Amino acid sequence: MQQPAPKGGRIAARIGNADNADSGQQPPKNDPSQKNRGLGRLLVTIYGIFALAAFARSVWQVFGTQPSGEYEGQRIFDIAPVSISLSVVAAVVYIVATFALAVRKPSSWYVALVAVIVEFVGVIVVSILSYAAPELFDRASVWSHFGSGYGYVPIVLPCVGLWWLLTHRPRKAKEVAA
Repeated sequence: MQQPAPKGGRIAARIGNADNADSGQQPPKNDPSQKNRGLGRLLVTIYGIFALAAFARSVWQVFGTQPSGEYEGQRIFDIAPVSISLSVVAAVVYIVATFALAVRKPSSWYVALVAVIVEFVGVIVVSILSYAAPELFDRASVWSHFGSGYGYVPIVLPCVGLWWLLTHRPRKAKEVAA
């Protein structure tokens, strides 16, 4: 037989109140201090990997030269400046999102939210342009064709990131004190 739910019901018990800190209970799952545990930690790891991959790729494309083929010896950036510039933007967005997701401050939640929204809009816009105007994309960027070069992770990652952030919103001081 189950014990009756505490006063206020099961939902109230899961949300908790200011007395939870004194009673030794775990903070609720959607507490912002919990945002980089479990799935949140995995999300930070994936964003970190993408930040590193996009940064390394963009540095190579900006400073490297084409090793063979039609453009042999020519700077890669000169071949496809639009796609490579977008790869640099993607790298910066991934780096900002990684650090913002990893930090446990309420202000970092807002930074992460903006970074993930910019990422999502960027993937959609760049993907549409890469199909509608392929002449702009002599080389693929991280976000081209919905991230097909990266296993479509660039289109899935911001969706998961937005869901995670929206389910782990920072609580206002009034809500914590109540």
